[in-house]
Amino acid sequence: MAKKKQEVKLKEPVRIRFKQLANGNQSIYLDYYTGDVIRKENYVGGKRQYEFLKLYLIPEKTREDKAKNEATLALAKAIQSKRIVELQNDAHGFQNTNKSKANVIDYLMNMRSQSKERGSLNYEKTVGNTIRELKLFRGDYIAFRDIDKDFLNSFVDFLKQAKKASKFGLLKAGGVLSNNSVIAYYGVLRTAINRAYKEGIITVNPTKEFDFASKVKAEVSRREYLTIEELKRLIGTECKYEIMKQAFLFSCLCGLRVSDIRKLKWNDLQKSGERIRIEIKMQKTKEPLYLPISDEALKWLPQQNEAKGDDLIFPLTHEGTINKILQKWAKDAGIIKHISFHT
Repeated sequence: MAKKKQEVKLKEPVRIRFKQLANGNQSIYLDYYTGDVIRKENYVGGKRQYEFLKLYLIPEKTREDKAKNEATLALAKAIQSKRIVELQNDAHGFQNTNKSKANVIDYLMNMRSQSKERGSLNYEKTVGNTIRELKLFRGDYIAFRDIDKDFLNSFVDFLKQAKKASKFGLLKAGGVLSNNSVIAYYGVLRTAINRAYKEGIITVNPTKEFDFASKVKAEVSRREYLTIEELKRLIGTECKYEIMKQAFLFSCLCGLRVSDIRKLKWNDLQKSGERIRIEIKMQKTKEPLYLPISDEALKWLPQQNEAKGDDLIFPLTHEGTINKILQKWAKDAGIIKHISFHT
């Protein structure tokens, strides 16, 4: 009688393990090997590593407990399957899993620094707020490879319930983020993901599969405007910092954004015939701008004196201080509107 051929059981490159905790729960983690080459079919050689999933099984005392554990285990198995595919893709040159392990938080921190260097202080603040919300949502480490359609959906749901925070990052009592804030924070994350995709950090862009527009609708924002009469009152009211008054009124009369006012240098003013015009590349759009300056606007330029051509015309402080000074000035002028360089 022929001897029955013994079946060969293939080893899984990624295995689900459990760690018993003191509180009776079991922590689920992955035990896997990494390597550049698959040594055998369905097996990847390399150094043993562990990945704790922050998923837990609880003692089953009720049907609800059992159902919850089944859902948790199903999620762990889904992550396990995803890791196996990633390892195999990496071994065959389809994807670099080391790149995809890059921390989204670190990536956003770098984006924030770049925004600060460019003088985009509002965007820098928005990136910082996005980092805060991501940390509250999932912690200090979020790998790019872990961001998929479900992650994005859960994060947006989290943002829609998140409490407002002060400029110091402290949560305020009552009130949740506005839809426009949710849109802004998701937009920052989407930008990071799009860049990571272009840079080859990830091979699939999850934002293309996620219908964000159906989940959050933009709110119509109310913008304050100054009347001619109010502008005249500001002109006739003393401001504690004359350079701030000059910059604000010059901005009002020529229509430049605060980001462009900040970077405006004396050699950006060029004579064209009998007129003076500004020749710059706009900070926000990167488009060249040739803007004739009216005589009224020219009155609010400070004296150049010994300043060189590459010196700033309006050396302004950071935006938070600017807004406080503008509000005090407006109050002294009897204007109760919230004014800023965006007014």
